[in-house]
This record gives sequence, structure tokens and C-alpha cells, in this order.
Amino acid sequence: MFLSFCAQKKLAFDKTKKVYELETACGTCMFKMKGSTCKLAVKINNKDYYVEGTSIDDHGDAHSKDGFCNSIRKAKVQGEIVGDKFLVSYFELIK
Repeated sequence: MFLSFCAQKKLAFDKTKKVYELETACGTCMFKMKGSTCKLAVKINNKDYYVEGTSIDDHGDAHSKDGFCNSIRKAKVQGEIVGDKFLVSYFELIK
């Protein structure tokens, strides 16, 4: 699954970059961020950021019992904060 996910989204692990283990969920449903649609977000140092580079629908049914709109999950990510967004270059859900 890991290889097919990275190939599909063109997100690749970069051993030269720091890996963060972050909480991730629907920003609107779970983190109560402003917005009118369900969108993937991460929490960094108690601040919430919408994610760019992968979407909520890339990781299964967001409205299922354990989907992003109903639960907060953990993910290993690489990327950077730019303005009020987190630009992700690698994203792997922790089972």
C-alpha cells in the first residue's frame, strides 16, 4: 500500500528532511476550522493548518467510522508551513 500510495500521489519520503508525527483530521469537522467543505488538516504546536499536496479523499471515506470527519488520526509527514497552509511533500497514515 505504501508504494502504491506514493506512486499515485507523487509524494515521496526524503531522508534529508525532518519527519513529523502529527494529528490529522478534517479541519472543518474535527478541528473546528473555518470553512464550508471537508478538507484535510494537521495540528502543529496546537495550531491547525489546512493541508496542500494531498486531499481528504486520497485516504479513504472521510465520513466512515474511522474517517477524517469522525476521528483524529496520526500521520508521519514531511513538508513546510507556508502562510496558513501546510504544504506536504510526504504523508503516511499511522495504523
